This record gives sequence, structure tokens and C-alpha cells, in this order.
Amino acid sequence: MTRLPEEVHSNKAFGWAAKDSSGVLSPFNFFTRETGEKDVTFKVLYCGICHSDLHMVKNEWGNSIYPLVPGHEIVGEVTEIGCKVQKFKVGDRVGVGCMVGSCHSCDNCINNLENYCPKMIFTYGTKYYDGAVTHGGYSNTMVVDEHFVVSIPENLPLDATAPLLCAGITVYSPLRFYGLDKPGLRVGVVGLGGLGHLAVKFAKAMGTNVTVISTSPSKQKEALENLGADSFLVSRDQDQLQAAIGTLDGIIDTVSAQHPLLPLLGLLKSHGKLVILGIPGKPFELQVFPLIQGRKLIGGSMIGGMKETQEMINFAAEHNIKTDIEVIAMDYVNTAMDRLLKGDVKYRFVIDIGNTLMPSS
Repeated sequence: MTRLPEEVHSNKAFGWAAKDSSGVLSPFNFFTRETGEKDVTFKVLYCGICHSDLHMVKNEWGNSIYPLVPGHEIVGEVTEIGCKVQKFKVGDRVGVGCMVGSCHSCDNCINNLENYCPKMIFTYGTKYYDGAVTHGGYSNTMVVDEHFVVSIPENLPLDATAPLLCAGITVYSPLRFYGLDKPGLRVGVVGLGGLGHLAVKFAKAMGTNVTVISTSPSKQKEALENLGADSFLVSRDQDQLQAAIGTLDGIIDTVSAQHPLLPLLGLLKSHGKLVILGIPGKPFELQVFPLIQGRKLIGGSMIGGMKETQEMINFAAEHNIKTDIEVIAMDYVNTAMDRLLKGDVKYRFVIDIGNTLMPSS
């Protein structure tokens, strides 16, 4: 193994964790495994706060394991590598997203779709191969199999890159898979939050004509002038919707709250695609006639495989795509969670782990 000589390495770690479903996070000490022969150990410098972190700390999906250290938008600097690691060296800038393990043998894994592996291991809150529960990036260090680590190009700032490991790949992958990445296509983006603003940036960089669809007229200036969208629709304005019927080749729907799909289907051209990325608390109501009239498609997507995630990061570096962020200290995390619940962030909180996470007694 290669080690930084000035650092003392052990498997002790510290971070912030939710101890129960109250959702309140507090300092927490734990242990990581020793660096294995194919592992990369890195010092966490920044970690984004994803909306799923909020669901998990409150056990709103019913699968949380406590104590729970959240965080799957993680970037940092390599401090140690295993003897069989080939892609990284000490000092490299790296990132880890939503997964840290998979079976490596199923059809999905063989086809670089580890994110759809039935045995995929999430970065936090699930059992690892050794039976230990995984802990996320609200912590000082991570030990991860090199297969699930990506390289961060030098021209990308680490803090604004962290959310790309979840929010970025979540919008990039469906744009590619559903063929909504061709110059000249007209693409709608529903919701202008953490996912939505990145969907606009990636779609514009791919050369498409982008329409932002939002319930908030106040976001029009932001969408058009700051993010570069080509047009803006207020989804509650029936006149605007009527005028735009049949104009879009595809729609990326990032909204997690319950909302009607019928008006969105009406905006699609024949053979248009509505791609669902959000996870509402209740099932959608779906009428079949709008689908068969125009042979339209409703699909879904969840993050991306490791090959595609590295491709996304490289694309972001090439096109200077960064997340719009608010950097916070570790001890502000509970306030940030409350603000996130209210939608009071533009557009992603990122915790400055390297400078503000302190060891607890």
C-alpha cells in the first residue's frame, strides 16, 4: 500500500449521524474497514446534501438503519491505496456517488449498469459484503473499492462538483439513454431545483432547445437569464400550456411532489418521451389515451453506471458545468435539512467537511 508519510492511518472515523427517525444529526464516532488490496481510502473534503438524505434520516422510505451517516455526493483526496489499485494514486482528486458495491456478474454489471444490479450496495445505510453497515460522506474518511470511485479533473472545483455525483448523473443518464441529447431537439425540464438546474445545463451543453416548466413564475428570470433556457412555461397557466401543446421531443421531470402528468403528456410531440426522475410519496394517476394518441412513452431512470458517471464528470469538465451551491459548515447541517424541506436552497447545499468537521470526544 502507498501511504502519506505525515498521516497516521487507522480505521477510526468520525462524522455526523442520525440516531433515530427524528432526523436530527449529531456527532458520531465509528470504524471503517482497513484499506483492502483493491480499495481507495480518501479524505472527504466536501459532501453534497441530497433530498434523499432527508428521506433517509427520517426513515420516510421505511428502510433506514440507525445510526445513519448520510451523504452520497462525496469528493476528496486519496490518502492510501491497496496494492492492486490501478486507476488512482495518493493525492488524486476523487469522488464517490450513490453506490459502493455490486455483484459484478449479472447482465447489468457486465453492461456497465451497476446502478441496476439487484445486489447493488448503496453508499450509506445498507449492508456491505462483510456485513457491516455502510456510512456516507458526512464523515472525515471513506474506504471504497476503486471500481466505484471516479476521477475529478483538475479544472472542476471540488465543492461545486460534489452534487454531480448524484444530481448530475441522475439527469445526464436519461438525456443520453432516451436520445434527448441531439442538437436541435426540444427538451422540457420540469422543476428548477437541484436536479432541474443541472438538467438545463447539461441539455444546453448537448445543443438542445430547453424549456423550463415550473409552478413558480418568479423563476422565469433565473431560468432564461442565468441558466440559459430558451423558454419558460408556468405549468398552472392554461393559456401557456395550450399554446405549447405538441412542441417538445422529450421532458425530464425532476419533481418529487405529487403532480399531474396529463398536461406534460400534452406538451409532447408524437413519439415524445416523458422521463420521471422524482419519487413522489403517492402513485401517479395515469390515463392511457394520451399515451396511445401519439405513441408516447413514459420512462424512468436512476443515477448511472460507473463508466457513464466518469463520462458525465468528463463532459462537465469539458463544458464547464458546475452545480450552483451554498457551502455550509458541518454544524449547520440540521438547519440546512430544515431549509431543504422548505425548498429554501439555490440549488444544492454542500458541506465543507475538510474545514468544518471536527472530531468528537
